Amino acid sequence: MLLKRRENLTETQSVKLSELLQYNLKSVRSHLMKEDFQRFWTYTYPACGGKFLDAWCTRAMRSKIDPMKKMAKTLRRKRELLLNWFRAEGALSSGVVEGFNNKLKLITRKSYGFRTQEAYEIASITTSEHFPNLSSPHRFF
Repeated sequence: MLLKRRENLTETQSVKLSELLQYNLKSVRSHLMKEDFQRFWTYTYPACGGKFLDAWCTRAMRSKIDPMKKMAKTLRRKRELLLNWFRAEGALSSGVVEGFNNKLKLITRKSYGFRTQEAYEIASITTSEHFPNLSSPHRFF
């Protein structure tokens, strides 16, 4: 329940979650911080998103919850990459990259048992007609 988005909860899960939120447990505080971070995606300008991200990371580091601290450190390291989403006005999609990675994983599984890099390269070349045309620019809007 704590990891689900509020709109995806069933009726009984919503009731149990509201009961659970009455306690000051680390898991409850983590859930509330996770829900609060969803506001990050509602900003339209990189400066506003950056201010929110910095403030949220500061609260997470002070929360004394180790997984939240780890997440805050990761978000601070990836700050510029996250703010690129605002600069692109939400038009970025990782679908092409994810599809390419899935194809490479499939090739790796198919070439399992072959111990050389050459065998992996041959397997990737023989299936390269299924890859997207990487020389053409992709538009996401």
